[in-house]
Amino acid sequence: MSDVLELFGESTSRTLLDWHSIIKKQMCPYLDRTCIKVRKSQPDISIGTCSVSYGRTKRPVMICPFRLLERRQIFIDCFHLLLSHEPGNELHIVPEVSVPGGNVDYFLVSVRDEKVRDFVGIELQTMDTTGTVWPARQRFLRCVGAASVREESAAYRAYGMNWKMTAKTILIQLHHKIQTFEAINRHLVLIAQDALLDYLRTNFEFDHVMESRQGDSMQFHGYEFRESNGVHSIRLASRSSTNAEGLATCLGLKMEPRIEFDRIVDQIKRKMSKQTLFSF
Repeated sequence: MSDVLELFGESTSRTLLDWHSIIKKQMCPYLDRTCIKVRKSQPDISIGTCSVSYGRTKRPVMICPFRLLERRQIFIDCFHLLLSHEPGNELHIVPEVSVPGGNVDYFLVSVRDEKVRDFVGIELQTMDTTGTVWPARQRFLRCVGAASVREESAAYRAYGMNWKMTAKTILIQLHHKIQTFEAINRHLVLIAQDALLDYLRTNFEFDHVMESRQGDSMQFHGYEFRESNGVHSIRLASRSSTNAEGLATCLGLKMEPRIEFDRIVDQIKRKMSKQTLFSF
């Protein structure tokens, strides 16, 4: 069994696939474009690893945030947070909107008569690894005849999961952004694998982050990453929430400046197009 569970969206348990063609195309099925995770030393080569097994228990762990875009389920699971959405409104998924503290990965936007009626900010977070998964990737490809021995020149090095840095980084980023959303009475949602949220609860002050309440600005959606007949899929497993003050409590940090509602709306409108229109 390969340590790499999925490569370019395909399960490595399906060894009879045309892996040579898959590697050549380098397509990410979740972005519907060439995989944007590339080797620093060879930027024309996409890495393509979506998920891996980790530790003695071989727990499946997602290591690419775009893996969370499967079936666009994460956006459907945020519909209820569009409090001003009405039947007949268009839905747009707008990527990379800037707010204080950085960019928000996606905005789920309700639009009527070309006017933004409501929106939800959505951040994706999967695990960062220590070391490189590349040798494990190449070993699998060599086993299925899609890579030569020479191509697998990198010596074996075990990779790990950078739990502490991943968790702390995302909490700080959320803290930088949540006051903006709370000030304009909108929601920000963290989408993550349930394993990462379990780590947050165990290692940070999360006792006050309770079952989801729609009135809370900060929402946490935890997704189970499960396997059936050799194929992995995501499923919403938990929802919890807090507010800006509660998120600051997690890190012991102070509040930060806010920005205006219109500034975010202007950015959303500039990025909206037929290509961002939500469809199944």
